[in-house]
Amino acid sequence: MALVALVTGTSTGIGEATALHLARNGYRVFASMRNTGAGEQMAKTAVSENLALTLLQQDVCDPESNRKAVSDVLAEAGNIDVLVNNAGIGGGLAFEETTTQALREIMETNFFGAVDLTQQVLPHLRAQKSGCILNVSSVSGVMAFSPQMPYAASKWALEAVSEVLAMEMKAFNVRVALIEPGVILTPIFEKGGTDPSPDSPYLKFYQRMLRVFEAALKQPSMPIAVAETILNAIETDDPKLRYLVGPDAIALMNGRRSMSDEEWIAIGEMEESEFESFGKERLGMNFSG
Repeated sequence: MALVALVTGTSTGIGEATALHLARNGYRVFASMRNTGAGEQMAKTAVSENLALTLLQQDVCDPESNRKAVSDVLAEAGNIDVLVNNAGIGGGLAFEETTTQALREIMETNFFGAVDLTQQVLPHLRAQKSGCILNVSSVSGVMAFSPQMPYAASKWALEAVSEVLAMEMKAFNVRVALIEPGVILTPIFEKGGTDPSPDSPYLKFYQRMLRVFEAALKQPSMPIAVAETILNAIETDDPKLRYLVGPDAIALMNGRRSMSDEEWIAIGEMEESEFESFGKERLGMNFSG
C-alpha cells in the first residue's frame, strides 16, 4: 500500500517539486495550497503521468482550514504517513525597520501554521506508531544574517520546536527532520521582502544581502534538490535531524562554524572591501564577476 503524504505550499517551487517527486516515487500525495487554481499545471502533469496526486485547498494560517485538510485526507486515504511543512514566505528586513505586523505575518505562515498543522496530524502518527514529519527550514534557521530578522526569527523558532518534537516522537517511532536549504531558485523572492529606503541607516546590509543572493544564484540549486533530500530523509536507514541542501548552505555553515559569535557579528562594522574578502575566504561567496 502506498504511503500517504500531505505536502503544504505546493503551488510553486520546493512544494511543487516535492509533491511531484514523492508521487513519482510511489507515494499517494495530497498537495495543498491556498488557491488550487495555481496548481493547474501540476494537476495536468499528474494526469499525464498517472500519478496518485490530489490537489487540496488549505491555508496553513487558518486552524479550521488545517483541521479540514487533515480530515479530508484521512477520509479519502485512511491515514497520513508523511507531513511536509513547506508553506512559507520570505522577509528581509532590518530589526528596527520590521513592523510588528510584518513580523506576525511571517511568523503566522512560517511558524504558527506549521505548528498548528503538525498538532492536528500528531494524534494519528502516534496512534499508528510510524510516520515522518519534515519541516522545511533554511540555513537562515541556524545562522542569522542581517537584514533577515523576521525570516530568520521564524525559521529559528521552527528549528527549536522541531528539535523538541523530534525528542518527544522518538518514543512513538515517528521521525522528525529539518530540511535546511540555502538559496534555491524559487518564486519566494517575489513573495516577500521590502525594497529598502535609500535613506535607511541599514542600506549597506540590504545591499550585502542582495550580493549574497546574486552570488548564490550564479549557480543556483533547484527545487528538485530539496525534493530529493526530503525523499532521502523519509526513506533513509540512517536518519538525521538536520539536512543542509545546496553547496552555498554547506559553505555558509562551514564558515559560520569556523568562527566565534564575536567574529560573526563583527561583519556589521566591516567596510565593503573587507566584507568582499571575508565572503570569499570564510563563506565561500565570490561577489565579483
